[in-house]
Parts: sequence; structure tokens; C-alpha cells
Amino acid sequence: MDSSYAVGDLRVSDAEREPVIERLQDAYAEGRLDHEEFDLRMHLAMTAKTRNDLGGLTRDLAPEPKRARDPVAWDGEPPTAEDRMLASAAHVVAVPTLFVGPLVLMLLSGKRSEYVRRQAAEAVNFHVTLLLLTIVTFGIGGIVYSVAWILSAIAAVYALTGNTFRYPWILRLVK
Repeated sequence: MDSSYAVGDLRVSDAEREPVIERLQDAYAEGRLDHEEFDLRMHLAMTAKTRNDLGGLTRDLAPEPKRARDPVAWDGEPPTAEDRMLASAAHVVAVPTLFVGPLVLMLLSGKRSEYVRRQAAEAVNFHVTLLLLTIVTFGIGGIVYSVAWILSAIAAVYALTGNTFRYPWILRLVK
């Protein structure tokens, strides 16, 4: 068996073709390629046999644009099981205690875990917003609390899976 092949001479897989095809589609959408050149490069990408063949198709295009980072996405270290449970509890305990339960969790457990603090702060903000809505509408906004139970349950499930949840249409008073 001959192992003297250069990396560029190795055969490509479909998984290696996908990013190149996506980049060609983006370049076509940006107007960097006309229709005939796009068709030709797509054909060459689909029939490329080696990495060198594939790499030459996008070499003269501008670098791929940077994607905007999702401000909601959790980019810290993965939360532990205890962190996920506490974050979930912050959302659930808010139903009977309004904002007091999540505030206590945020102040006590938030010092140990940024994930718990962010999720508890989100629950505090949501329930403070609901309380202000109820006060401003002289109690009529209390009807919205039935929706709050559903959203709190959804947020708790998100927190249990280690994902972040942002309640829609709330005042974010606590960061």
C-alpha cells in the first residue's frame, strides 16, 4: 500500500462537497458568479474526485461571510446536571411564587453557575413583566398568567436539556 499521497490528492466525500456547494450558492446569490459559471462550478463540485479539484472551485471567491453570533445561545461551558435542574426549577417555581422564587435561586445558585443565573434572571424578568401588566391593566392582565404557566413549563424543559430560553415580549430589567 502506497502512503505517499499528498492530502490534496485524497478522494472527497459527499460531506466534503456540501460546504463547497453551499459557498457556491452563496456566491451566486451575492452576484459574484453569473449563471453559466455557477452551473459549471456546481457540475465540477459534484464530479470532483480529489480535494485539490474541490478546493480550486472557491479559491477565487471572497472568504465566507461571518455569521452573526446568536446572542441567546449559551456559549459557556456545558451546564452540569445540577445546573440544568436548578435552572429548570427557577422557571417552575415562578408559577406559584411569581418572581420571588427565581430571584432567590438567582441570588443563591447564580453565584456558582452563570447558566443558572441567566435562566433565573430570565424567569424573574418574565414574571415582573406579567406583574406590571396586571397592575397597569387593573387586574385584567391576570388572564395572561394562564399563558405564563405554559411558557414556564416550556422554559423548564429547555433548561433541563441544557438550552437557553428567552421569553418573548418582556422587559429585561435584571441582567
